[in-house]
Amino acid sequence: MTKLIDRLFSIPEADAHCDIPCKIYDPSGALVAAVSVVRMMDIIAENAEKEMTAETVNTIARCVAIKELEASKVKDEVRVIWGDYFKAPQIEKHPGVHTLVHQIMMTGGKCKQGVNRADAEALVAQVNEFAAMFWETKGVETAMKTCPYPPSMDVVTPVL
Repeated sequence: MTKLIDRLFSIPEADAHCDIPCKIYDPSGALVAAVSVVRMMDIIAENAEKEMTAETVNTIARCVAIKELEASKVKDEVRVIWGDYFKAPQIEKHPGVHTLVHQIMMTGGKCKQGVNRADAEALVAQVNEFAAMFWETKGVETAMKTCPYPPSMDVVTPVL
């Protein structure tokens, strides 16, 4: 039916391969979200030692909600870049990208389920590896820089 309507109204066929305009993918959002997961876990741990007042419980509850949201952001950001940007040429350069993305999905899930800081640190490391792969496919040099905010973790950044 739609082909008939297209012919009747001379609607030209459009073709696209990306959800967003090409060349604006950037893994930095996933990195900020991964570091945020670590920070939320730190705040949860700090507050778990306090007396459980309404304020403390509120702080922990808010941090849990944010931690889960940020872990989901990591998974979403990486999934979109992997699914939309990584094509045959990028995969040939980095054949381990599929395994790495799967690891990120699994570790992100662990971070949502618990408060083990080691899981969150692993998530940051995995997203750093993914970011390095991504920038390398674009021919952009990277460097490890320490975030200027807690928890002051090292993240991959493009050298601009």
